[in-house]
Amino acid sequence: MVPLRTYRRESGKGRMSRISALAHVDPKARLGRGVSIGPFCTVGPDVTIGDDTELESHVSIVGHTVVGARNRFFPATNIGGEPQDKSYRESRTRLIIGDDNVFREGVTVNRGAEKEDHTTRIGSHNLLMANSHVAHNCHIFDNVILVNGVLLGGHVHVHDSAIVSGNSVVHHFSTLGTLSFVSGGCRIPHDIPPYMLAAGSDNPTIKMINIVGMRRAGTAEQTIQLVKLAFRLFFRRNRSLAVVREKLTERCEGALPTEITRLLTFIEAQQRGHMGRGRESASAHVRQQKTA
Repeated sequence: MVPLRTYRRESGKGRMSRISALAHVDPKARLGRGVSIGPFCTVGPDVTIGDDTELESHVSIVGHTVVGARNRFFPATNIGGEPQDKSYRESRTRLIIGDDNVFREGVTVNRGAEKEDHTTRIGSHNLLMANSHVAHNCHIFDNVILVNGVLLGGHVHVHDSAIVSGNSVVHHFSTLGTLSFVSGGCRIPHDIPPYMLAAGSDNPTIKMINIVGMRRAGTAEQTIQLVKLAFRLFFRRNRSLAVVREKLTERCEGALPTEITRLLTFIEAQQRGHMGRGRESASAHVRQQKTA
């Protein structure tokens, strides 16, 4: 059995944390109550770990990283490492992680590069499966699933309850909308709108709506039918966004559900963007910062 030692919070109150004698936890690291750190883990001096978080073994958490409560890190995860960005100059960039996330074996999450807000963000209740990678300045919202081997380029945003299937690769500055679904093995060079299901290995197209995901999320059936109508008009009949908005507004007598407003706003931003990416203008701003 691996020997354990205990670590008491500075306040001297609450449950003790358990730290393996074979782990290295910097004395400056801040640990919450009930934290468990297994053998051969490394925790750096600028790391904060919230209550009841578990590091199983061979976990590395470094950099200016804040981890919330009840997260679980499986073996060989590397969290908060330097961004894989040639322009990075070792400044105080950050990684912020919420609560109740699961990081399976071999997951890597890089802290931010010296761009945008200098921060990589992961929300709460997310599942990052084995060997998935989150690059610098990404923002993973809540209840997201990244299946085995998913690779996110820098500055990617993945909104609530999106699912990215195994071995898919997402281009930098792309955005995956709320409850979107991407099939396995895709190269995703553009945004995927909310509630849509995309498939196709090299340049995925919108095939249908994510009806299963919407029903699991408790979306009203009437709203699902409106999303279906928007899908048919825009992605099948190639109607303009103005026409789609007009027809949906007529159908709803002017009171559009939140889901429809979110979908139309997302597509509008995507159309104003470049190369199918609504946030690509941020990429140009980053390049200007770099050359300034």
